[in-house]
Amino acid sequence: MINQHQRKYKEQIEKDKPDLGKRPGWLKVRLPTGKNYREVLNLMRKSKLNTVCEEARCPNLAECWHNRTATFMILGDTCTRTCGFCNVKTGIPKHVDLDEPRRVANSVKELGLKHAVITSVDRDDLKDGGASIFSETVKLIRETSPGCTVEILIPDFKGDEKSFEIIMHNPPDILNHNLETVERLYHTVRPQAKYDRSLKLIKWFKQQGLKTKSGIMVGIGEKTDEVLSLMQDLRQHECDIMTIGQYLQPTKEHLPVDRYVTLDEFKMYKEEGMKMGFQAVESGPLVRSSYHADKHV
Repeated sequence: MINQHQRKYKEQIEKDKPDLGKRPGWLKVRLPTGKNYREVLNLMRKSKLNTVCEEARCPNLAECWHNRTATFMILGDTCTRTCGFCNVKTGIPKHVDLDEPRRVANSVKELGLKHAVITSVDRDDLKDGGASIFSETVKLIRETSPGCTVEILIPDFKGDEKSFEIIMHNPPDILNHNLETVERLYHTVRPQAKYDRSLKLIKWFKQQGLKTKSGIMVGIGEKTDEVLSLMQDLRQHECDIMTIGQYLQPTKEHLPVDRYVTLDEFKMYKEEGMKMGFQAVESGPLVRSSYHADKHV
């Protein structure tokens, strides 16, 4: 549920923006069907696991689950933050499930994954923000699926370096932390986050020798020059990989879409990003944080 400030911003955009008309054809996604989809779905239910694919209504769910890949969401399904774009429910989370890392690792093995992506809700109620559960999950995946590479998409842990150090007890192959949007919109889009804090997190992990990654969404009210400035900030903080995708409003209660970004603009961001020195830039309407993640290892 969005807060009062976000609601005012939402009303302003809806008042000022032109009619967007029909959603562009390039934003169409296929419905999830097929044997592999059902097998992944049944495995998640049997293992009592959450996926960000479902919770965040990812448009690539059909493609990824058909390929027997999924982004596991640990630490429950309730977030302590109130981001205006996210469909994951907010509130007071339940107790930490200490058996969850084992079930994730077993599912990774059963799916035969070559690359596993692990993310979480924000758990500001926990002293370490959930870093110990991330670390244990990576450890168990390494033990049960030694040939599988691991990417973790982490929250900011309020910038606590003690939590960062816990992550490094069992370091992933790729450390992902999303900026989500440009600095000007942080107070509205990510009210409990800080732009500079997220940038410092990325640089901290890069200095530990990890490959780093970040992602944003566009079409939520940012300007083109602000996106390019953000990309420069990421490179200055030694981010290696970037993802850029179109923001899609999960429900009418969330922040509205400001515009549909053109395919040419997405192409421009990719080209400019490669010039800046990113190792890889995934830029397109349906791109999300873990899209083609296995290719980046």
